[in-house]
Amino acid sequence: MRKIIAATFVSLDGVMQAPGGPEEDPVGGFEFGGWTFHYWDDLMGAAMDETFAKPFALLLGRKTYDIFAAHWPYSTGPIADSFNAVTKYVATHRPETLTWQNTQLLGDDVVATLRQLKQEDGPDLLIQGSSELIQTLLANDLIDEISLLIFPLVLGKGKRLFGSGTIPAAFKLTKSQASSTGVIMASYERSGEIRTGSFAQDKPSEAELARRKNWK
Repeated sequence: MRKIIAATFVSLDGVMQAPGGPEEDPVGGFEFGGWTFHYWDDLMGAAMDETFAKPFALLLGRKTYDIFAAHWPYSTGPIADSFNAVTKYVATHRPETLTWQNTQLLGDDVVATLRQLKQEDGPDLLIQGSSELIQTLLANDLIDEISLLIFPLVLGKGKRLFGSGTIPAAFKLTKSQASSTGVIMASYERSGEIRTGSFAQDKPSEAELARRKNWK
């Protein structure tokens, strides 16, 4: 059985838009493209190498696919070699323009196709970027692991990792470390449903009972 893993760069306030450069995704007037650039160190590089060391296929939304297809086929190095060689599964309504080698269309029913792919043998499906596709996957509880690089800055606006359609879900921390520049690298696995409890007194005060009544 295959897993779907979302590997995402994110700000403290949850923005994941255009981490790589000013021209990457200026949609909505986003002004801070390239916000990850000045934070990289060797430890982060090693963490990225580890992410791509295991067999994987890429799972991409159309906008991220276009960004990657305009860059990686024209680049050299281990990541370029890997990205060019692996299968790319893409959510798009324009299949005739999927020209990057080893690209496959997810089809009209992306959720059903991914549920089927997860049941098959093969490498895990690694999401890069693809904020809109991630919203669909979160809304349908299809993401098994989330690997975050959390950068020490607040961007204020932009496309966010967790949107309003995200279903409640519990995750457990499986790995964490911090870079010399303050970036937290943390990996989480899906871990059942949310459990609730209460720190309230067994016998609430009259003031507490009144508060609850007023808030209903």
